[in-house]
Amino acid sequence: MAVDVTKLTIAEAGRGLRSKKYSAKELTEAVLFHAKKKNATTNAFAEFFDDAIAEAERADNMLREGKETALTGIPIAIKDNMLVRGKLSTSGSKILSNHRAVYDGTVIKKLKAAGAVLVGRTNMDEFAMGSSSETCAWGSVKNPADPTRVPGGSSGGSAAAVAMSGALGALGSDTGGSIRQPAAFCGVVGMKPTYGAVSRYGLMAMASSLDQIGPFAKTVDDAEILYHAIAGHDPFDSTTFPEEYVRKKENDKKEKLVIGVPESFVSMEGIDNDVRENFHATLKKLAEAGHSLRTIELLSLPYALPVYYVLMPAEVSANLARYDGIRYGYAKDAERLADVYRESRGEGFGKEVRRRILLGTYVLSAGYYDAYYNKAVAVRSVIIDELKSAFREVDVIATPTTTSPAFRLGERSADPLKMYLEDIFTVPANIAGIPGISVPSGTVLRDGTRLPIGLQFMAAQFEEDKLFAIGKEVEQVCP
Repeated sequence: MAVDVTKLTIAEAGRGLRSKKYSAKELTEAVLFHAKKKNATTNAFAEFFDDAIAEAERADNMLREGKETALTGIPIAIKDNMLVRGKLSTSGSKILSNHRAVYDGTVIKKLKAAGAVLVGRTNMDEFAMGSSSETCAWGSVKNPADPTRVPGGSSGGSAAAVAMSGALGALGSDTGGSIRQPAAFCGVVGMKPTYGAVSRYGLMAMASSLDQIGPFAKTVDDAEILYHAIAGHDPFDSTTFPEEYVRKKENDKKEKLVIGVPESFVSMEGIDNDVRENFHATLKKLAEAGHSLRTIELLSLPYALPVYYVLMPAEVSANLARYDGIRYGYAKDAERLADVYRESRGEGFGKEVRRRILLGTYVLSAGYYDAYYNKAVAVRSVIIDELKSAFREVDVIATPTTTSPAFRLGERSADPLKMYLEDIFTVPANIAGIPGISVPSGTVLRDGTRLPIGLQFMAAQFEEDKLFAIGKEVEQVCP
């Protein structure tokens, strides 16, 4: 039967599969047909997996045997920096153009065990370095809402895949906003879990103290389903927390939440007026629904962005040292070892990656380590303490997800500092290791086109349940 994938969510598709309205194979075929058609415009996918139909048939067997989960038979897209055994995993970079994974990452194992159907890998900013998905070696990703604009980054391909119904859900990674910002630009839900809630085993590292895998979905319900499928302790990732600790941190669910609003942070220059107006209008609706608004002062938040752009490049320079041209090579005619290094890293890495490696090497160098890196570490501690203190008074903290809707392709690529400012609202969650979610909150008009924007909420460590609760409330007041 014909399946209209544009109207399907994960929860709805699950009900259709269990009621035998259609099979997992029929659903996957419909999603792939639609995804390939849309991909000609968006370039969201780097590759469609040739074994997706076989995976769907295995999902149908699970359904027949009554062994299904909430994700059995559901088509899911995977960001290109996650290892899927036997598949190319390039992280959007030429230097890994022939890299084929030899094992499944933990989140991939969990999805496969749940019976999810992996339909393909999505394009991304090279090594997750970017806010627009324009630094990908395989071409820029376009926003499904307006192909002349960016989808956000670095997980722009995953966000676009869900927005165009090329998958019913997707995984991305978030180092400074790389799930939440593209979610806002594309009009979908994007969630960054608590640092250590989801295993990073099998994720190509960018900045190891900041990276976190999380879900994209059409609804908060769907994001919650994906999150619970991939979360949990993993002996292969020592940063993941024991289940007992997570359970101790979970609070009783509250019907009405106290929403902290850092007015001075939200009122600063650089935010589009209509984005700020949408933010306050949505909060007003939440207050009318019974939630409490409380103005809070978070004086350290404006410093989160400069802290991020010291710590992140420092960790990038260390993590990318492994791409030396020996194990992961790009040099073609090198005669000396030095030439292998020079050609592999010089030609294999794009401009943005080279820029961040150089910046990271600089802040870690003798004479500058104390001046920059150590100071950034100290300020990070101040930010963490201030947010902890705030969460004693409020349940969640609200900000716009981005300062503007999606900008045009090429508009900011020549100005790195302007591009980096895209992360102003999202980086505090990564700096502090707390969870954050972006939920669509409406649209704003640009050049005759309605463009999506998002509302972000942050919560204390392992209080993802509060984010899902308030996210669902936003869906009610911003249908």
